[in-house]
Amino acid sequence: MSEEENKAIVRRVNDEVWNMGNLEAIDELIADDFVTTVIGAPEQIRGPDGFRDFVLMYRKAFPDLRLTIDDQIAEGETVVTRWTATGTHEGELMGIPPTGKQATTAGININRISGGQLVDGWGIFDQLGLLQQIGAVPVATQV
Repeated sequence: MSEEENKAIVRRVNDEVWNMGNLEAIDELIADDFVTTVIGAPEQIRGPDGFRDFVLMYRKAFPDLRLTIDDQIAEGETVVTRWTATGTHEGELMGIPPTGKQATTAGININRISGGQLVDGWGIFDQLGLLQQIGAVPVATQV
């Protein structure tokens, strides 16, 4: 597949799965042997079911989740995506009860695409900032 086609697959994951909550698209877009590391997550996300669980956790916590792609770069099978996500904390997130607060976070994902599916990846996002915005972690004050 071309680099533009690979970028389009990542955009579909962002638009259809993250933004629209179309979980059926995961089976088409995520390879059975998919493995990704999200820095700060307790374990790797594996396969379509693991990815589905990860998406559901955040979509339940932020039902109005909106992920926007800010930049995308592709080389061969690799696609790098810088994104911004916004949402309102209306459901439990990792044991944190809903606060009704709006939050914005940003991150970067690096994915490898093969056969029209994401096969592996690595990601990082501002988890601390997200937790501070929803009031789960205090914001440091200057002395």
